[in-house]
Amino acid sequence: MTPLHGTKKSRDQFIADSLKESSETKLRILQQCSGEISKAIDLIIQAFKTKKKILLCGNGGSAADAQHLATEFVIRLNPHIKRPGLPAIALTTDSSMLTAGANDLGYDNVFTRSIEALGNEGDVLIGISTSGNSANVNRAFQKAHEMKLVTIALLGKDGGESKRLVDLGIIIPSNDTQRIQEGHITVGHIIFQQVEQEMFG
Repeated sequence: MTPLHGTKKSRDQFIADSLKESSETKLRILQQCSGEISKAIDLIIQAFKTKKKILLCGNGGSAADAQHLATEFVIRLNPHIKRPGLPAIALTTDSSMLTAGANDLGYDNVFTRSIEALGNEGDVLIGISTSGNSANVNRAFQKAHEMKLVTIALLGKDGGESKRLVDLGIIIPSNDTQRIQEGHITVGHIIFQQVEQEMFG
């Protein structure tokens, strides 16, 4: 069967180019972000050791990443490590909370209200934004700073506004949203697996 759009050769080339670009992005993460990744591991371990929790937020695909990564903490990542659940909450999962907040307070404030209600000094807020310019994520960072939470951002492109609002920014070295999102989940898995290993392995 002939592909509907383009030739099989062009499709094969697209697949090869995409995989090559993804792998090249990951190598740049290794070269440019390793120090920040290590610092994030330290901050999260310190939070858990002092009985603090992790809050996560983002929009769209980044919301899905927030939920994914929160689950890794609460349930587990490495099936060979037996450990208790670790406290992590994705602020993106409650449709009643999100729609009420958007309706009553404006969409830019949907995460700030949850941080106000759930956050405590010493907790960690991980905000995820491919551009660094998501208004609701940046307001979340500002509220977290006011309440003395530790703030970590998973970003892309030039880091946007977020990079100046957080204690630690991990900026995926790419301008392509897909590659940035792939980098975010890879970095998240590295951080969370090492947290598990160092605390319980």
